[in-house]
Amino acid sequence: MSDLLRYCLTKPGAWRDEPWEGDVVAKVGDKIFAFVGSDAVTLKCGRSRLEADEFVHIYPDEVSASAYIGRYGWNTIRLGGAVSDAEVHELIDQSYAEIVAKLPKSKRPQG
Repeated sequence: MSDLLRYCLTKPGAWRDEPWEGDVVAKVGDKIFAFVGSDAVTLKCGRSRLEADEFVHIYPDEVSASAYIGRYGWNTIRLGGAVSDAEVHELIDQSYAEIVAKLPKSKRPQG
């Protein structure tokens, strides 16, 4: 298990899933908050494309709008580049919080 996935799974109620063969994700409730790859991670980086683009403008060579779900504020961040591990962890925290906030109260993790 990668350190990044391990970090995702420290979040309350987080669990590992592989909904498509070879694609590892971290979920809370029944919603994905991180697509975890060996060289990139895809995270919810804003409520809209406009918000998510702020990070793309800072790191244009490392961060891009995600295929298919980018219009909903999801970005793909290349690992091992200019985006520090601390920033990636902060983005994971934000993605997790954004997804938890959208869960029905009855499905939100306690803690």
